[in-house]
Amino acid sequence: MFPTLETELKQETLPDPYEDFMYRHLRYYGYFKAQRGSLPNSATPQHLWKNNPQCLLSGSVGERHDLIPDPLQKEKLLSTQGFTGSNPGRGHGTAHQATLRRRPTCHNQKDPQLKYTRPTCLSSTVRRQIEAVSRGSLLLSSPLLKSRQLLHNDFGEVNPRLREPRDLFAFLPSSGPLQAPRWPIECEVIKENIHHIEWIPPQPEYFYQPTGNEKVPEIVGEEEGTVVYQLDSVPTEGSYFTSSRVGGKRGIIKDLAVTLQGPEDNALLFESRFESGNLQKAVRVDTYEYELTLRTDLYTNKYTQWFYFRVQNTRKDATYRFTIVNLLKPKSLYTLGMKPLMYSQLDANTHNIGWRREGSEIKYYKNNTDGGQQPFYCLTWTIQFPHDQDTCFFAHCYPYTYTDLQCYLLSVANNPVQAQFCKLRTLCRSLAGNVVYLLTITNPSRTPQEAAAKKAVVLSARVHPGESNGSWIMKGFLDFILSNSPDAQLLRNIFVFKVVPMLNPDGVIVGNSRCSLAGRDLNRHYKTILKDSFPCIWYTRNMIKRREGINRHTSGRDSKRSLIIRMHLA
Repeated sequence: MFPTLETELKQETLPDPYEDFMYRHLRYYGYFKAQRGSLPNSATPQHLWKNNPQCLLSGSVGERHDLIPDPLQKEKLLSTQGFTGSNPGRGHGTAHQATLRRRPTCHNQKDPQLKYTRPTCLSSTVRRQIEAVSRGSLLLSSPLLKSRQLLHNDFGEVNPRLREPRDLFAFLPSSGPLQAPRWPIECEVIKENIHHIEWIPPQPEYFYQPTGNEKVPEIVGEEEGTVVYQLDSVPTEGSYFTSSRVGGKRGIIKDLAVTLQGPEDNALLFESRFESGNLQKAVRVDTYEYELTLRTDLYTNKYTQWFYFRVQNTRKDATYRFTIVNLLKPKSLYTLGMKPLMYSQLDANTHNIGWRREGSEIKYYKNNTDGGQQPFYCLTWTIQFPHDQDTCFFAHCYPYTYTDLQCYLLSVANNPVQAQFCKLRTLCRSLAGNVVYLLTITNPSRTPQEAAAKKAVVLSARVHPGESNGSWIMKGFLDFILSNSPDAQLLRNIFVFKVVPMLNPDGVIVGNSRCSLAGRDLNRHYKTILKDSFPCIWYTRNMIKRREGINRHTSGRDSKRSLIIRMHLA
């Protein structure tokens, strides 16, 4: 190959974006005399970074004149210091350099090309600054020579990396409202704030024991029944996510519930247009019997398992039957005795009773009205409400919303003890613009070497929105690891915990079962290169890779020490 062409091909190689940024930034401010590609990264130990001959600092006063606003003062300072060298910074014209007085030069032991003069008539302050540079120190005494972008440790030394831009971090406010969830613009969202108390049942919740005589109701459908609730503007397969906003769809929210004819009307009023809610349609097929259709994951035509909805206008002495008609999984824990969850607003307000497993005549069976298409499965159960005129909720598992997570993280951020060893940062933003939070949990280390030698444990939860039990497990883990338990303190001394408590906030907000707003299962895209389509996964994987790089560097590529323990809470 021709040498000229080979040189052009080499120049077309794209540099690492972070390394390119560091190179341009530090050269602009006059810190480095280094070749592109030789910049230190944040994982490089400080003593190696200082002794690298390609990364020596050009930190004398004469080379830092770009920080002096007055040109006359700059020229006077340069003429009195008599500095010479090969600084590539701005403002050093060739003619002006020739007028500087020459002094005996002192060559650097590592690189003879880097040299500076020792003027004889300098002030003591300037002399101390130049001596500090000659010792390889970054900590210069003059305020003109100290960058606020470099991190200083407790010993007065500078950590060789830039401070991250503050606007990348979405710190939770200590007071005031939290960031409201962002919804796709097609979704209607009611203005009510749904809140449930937390409690622990005093007795174990027993499984349902099948009798073998459970009724298998025939599917009637809206042709013979009465539609009492139905969402119209729901994006399905064939459409795709375009934009989002707080509160979802603009305009007036339609009233989808039936209009009661009077106090004797016992029709239930359904609603699911709240955070994590999922119910597409409700058909009244008898006085106290309803067929329910779940909404598929947004921008798909499948994944229906998670349900969460509200009913109002209840009657205490009646036995209601609910049948979900479009479930997709052939197997379910409902065949092994699991009961649906119910929450009574009156019980919560008066008796402090929260979610509990309720239901009788529970049956999970195949829907025989598939018409030769994808087979559906049904879940049917009966229930007696505890109160008249109550507001009750039903759910597949204990709900844990994005707002619940934010409230928990806010309590951690406002705890002065926990804030010492738990740093809350923004990993990225989701497709809808919701913050994906990252917690770094470890006890402070005495030295940078001790901090870099710690193994990392990476934990994540809620990659599948319908697996809300993962959030409760994550909450239990965080309660423990942030406590003053001796075991928790020992673990924080040994490990660095990187925690992504909600990996798919968009799916959690809209009530999906499995997918993100890209209409894909994120658990199948950990190798993706499509950062814009799968930002949560892309940034999580890169965070793990960066941590693995740090461990490999500090451990000499010892596989036992560079191990990262990865846990995914389902």
